[in-house]
Amino acid sequence: MIVEIRTFGDLIDWTRQLHEHLAHCLSHCANYNEEECAGMLFYYLADYQIEMEYVVCKPENRADPKALNTYVYDYLYHKPNRSHRTFDAPYAALDFNEICREIFDFHDQVTDLYRNLIGKAEIPEARELLESLLEIE
Repeated sequence: MIVEIRTFGDLIDWTRQLHEHLAHCLSHCANYNEEECAGMLFYYLADYQIEMEYVVCKPENRADPKALNTYVYDYLYHKPNRSHRTFDAPYAALDFNEICREIFDFHDQVTDLYRNLIGKAEIPEARELLESLLEIE
């Protein structure tokens, strides 16, 4: 997992890795939740996160190299948030509504980061890249 985000290319890879990690956590916990409906939601959301893992990389293929190589760390005053849960515990104990809140919170953290960075982007290519990532998210 990327520890430090230096460029917009790193930001894309970090986002991809977050989706990958979340998909793994959700699919792992699906069999451990006592609520059948929650288990089905875990599988659905895990599949969605796997899809997001691939979709989030598409703008990188079309992006101007100038934007991908632009340093982003000057704009980050803290490390981006991660889901605080791990695949070995708390997700499995959540009910349907708690799962939904957790997933929405996860995506809100990422979209808030993108919105923040859009406001600070100094070159149009970086702003366009972030806007496309925000739209995907």
